[in-house]
Amino acid sequence: MNSSSHISIGLILEILSRLPSKSVARFRCVSKEWASMFGSPYFKELFLSMSSAKPRLLFAIAEDGDENGKACWRFFSLPQLENPYVKSSSTTLVAATDFHVRFSPDDLLIYHSYDPRYFSCGYASGLFYIYGDRNQGRPLVCNPVTGRYAITPFRYTYRKAYSFFGFDPIDKQYKVLSIKYPSGPPGCHHKILTLEDGDMTWRRIKCPLRRPGIKSDGICINGVLYFLCEREELSFDYVIVCFDVKSEKFTIIDVERICQLINYKGKLALIYWEDDVDIYEICYYGKDLDQYLKDNLEADATNELHVWVLEDVEKQEWSKYAYTWTDDRFFRRHVSIAGATASGEIVFSMRTYTSKQPFYVFYFNPERNTLQRVEIQGFGEAFKQPCSVRTFLNHIEDLDVNDLKVLKSVHPPLVNPKYRGTLESDTEYRGSLELGESNGHVLLCS
Repeated sequence: MNSSSHISIGLILEILSRLPSKSVARFRCVSKEWASMFGSPYFKELFLSMSSAKPRLLFAIAEDGDENGKACWRFFSLPQLENPYVKSSSTTLVAATDFHVRFSPDDLLIYHSYDPRYFSCGYASGLFYIYGDRNQGRPLVCNPVTGRYAITPFRYTYRKAYSFFGFDPIDKQYKVLSIKYPSGPPGCHHKILTLEDGDMTWRRIKCPLRRPGIKSDGICINGVLYFLCEREELSFDYVIVCFDVKSEKFTIIDVERICQLINYKGKLALIYWEDDVDIYEICYYGKDLDQYLKDNLEADATNELHVWVLEDVEKQEWSKYAYTWTDDRFFRRHVSIAGATASGEIVFSMRTYTSKQPFYVFYFNPERNTLQRVEIQGFGEAFKQPCSVRTFLNHIEDLDVNDLKVLKSVHPPLVNPKYRGTLESDTEYRGSLELGESNGHVLLCS
């Protein structure tokens, strides 16, 4: 074989960088040489560049828990459609998902709820965050592709501590921010935790809002974590709390009304329907969200969507847009706003998946004022009852995330801490291992 028939190692790496991360992981097991090659900074950066060029929709599907709160999550993804308007917008496109992992760790309560008193979830830079039971007090972070996960130290909460997940792209650090319940006793505090290998510690942190009433999930954009809340000390005005993940400093942006926060082309944007309601208030008073929307939102309601893009943070200047359309295939009471693609298309996703029934996402192009429906296939028929679906945009696979040492395949048995006081002590909670008195198991004290 002459030299002209040889393929350069650079070309081989470029070809292999287009594979899924699970395939790369299998190749790394072939030999020490391959492990070194696929674990090199050059290949990891090349792989990240390829993955970033083709971001994916990530679907997290939660099956309802049993009487003990046990639940299961399944993760799927597929490439976000590029220019999904090649056909008539009246045509329904079809796309198939890739299944990643079934996630149901032992002894962890990770059930899903739209009620923020009992559940928090989030996504940041390749990792998924779940806080599924305040009594258990164990938020966790998992890789939705590999299923490896980390359990945080115990976090005492009074009724409900709202929590958020963010990523600092400069120091490459993930952090969990826990905001205390507004009506909690004086001994409760806001806390911050850095996700890292070894002993993790909850640290106290000061928030400029004395009684923040949380009104949204968090979203992390370029190292800043944003969430909407009511400032109860000022007649329940709405504000956006901005938390710099690196410096751990807060700033506040005033807003006029209830809305959802999204990443719009790398900028913070708020988005809302003209007739939006406060779904958190609905859930707070024990109402079923889907039933409420079915009873109160007309199926043929005009879709008037407002988008405000934050152009200047210091001056709090917004570019404001409004879009109106009608489409008999689009039922607002069945969908949630998933976010926006890098090109500015707003994506809506159904909130519930029912086996053997079609599941849709919708791409709305503001410039063309067109809506494209896409049927998502590949979830399977193993689900016995309707399941809640959380949809995240711009998911990318990062080999450095897969290699995080803090993420494990298995963890020691989890039992309750030895003490559950009504107030937090002045000492910081640590995730160290101590022998507990419950059934002789290893106890994760915090």
